Amino acid sequence: MIGPGIAKITPDGLATSPAILQVDVIADLVCPWCYLGKKRLDDALSAVHGPSVVSWLPFQLNPEMPPEGMPFEEYLASRFGDPVRLEPAMAGLAAAARGEGVDLRFDLISRVPNTLNAHRLMHFAGTRGVDTPALAGRLLAGFFGQGLDISDPDVLAVLGSESGLGSMEIMAELEDEHSKDIVLAKEAQLRNSGVTGVPDFLVNKRLFVVGAQRTDSLVAVFDRVMFGPESDLEVSATVH
Repeated sequence: MIGPGIAKITPDGLATSPAILQVDVIADLVCPWCYLGKKRLDDALSAVHGPSVVSWLPFQLNPEMPPEGMPFEEYLASRFGDPVRLEPAMAGLAAAARGEGVDLRFDLISRVPNTLNAHRLMHFAGTRGVDTPALAGRLLAGFFGQGLDISDPDVLAVLGSESGLGSMEIMAELEDEHSKDIVLAKEAQLRNSGVTGVPDFLVNKRLFVVGAQRTDSLVAVFDRVMFGPESDLEVSATVH
């Protein structure tokens, strides 16, 4: 999926055009850096004023998370140690994100959900021609801005219906194990390709950008892909 060379045909059979920016976003929907990375990507795409196609690929930061999720404080303790010592860093991240128009309300989060169902909803939306970047933004905003449990099928039915899907078809999709197998297979392919953290951005099947890079850095990457020398090297070091 992130191999060398410029892909001439996309996975869905569409021809790759050098005049179109194609960005594959690898992200999890409970990752604050992914939320910030999405905002920076949106701003970068707006800045270049050209046609673009953005796809979202599934990656679970916590694949062993229980289906019912985990209390937020317990999760922080298991990942980072004493949550109290983490508070200054979280406050700093929230302040920085707020300055870029991203609302990280850690105070509203009571549980960290298992995100497999949310990724399944994203996959289903893609098969129905729904604007998946917009849906991803709604899921991220629901979790970080409202503290919603985005593993709950009822919550996902509401958020998905806001994007144009039918709530009943969402519920039916989440009851079907087939979509789970598809999403897990896509995630396994990414892990086997060497992806270990998110967000990541694969631009025009050529340049692989690691982390929530600044908007101007992404614009420079887009310029490099469209007009610069060919390269298959990683653009940046991991920043999260």
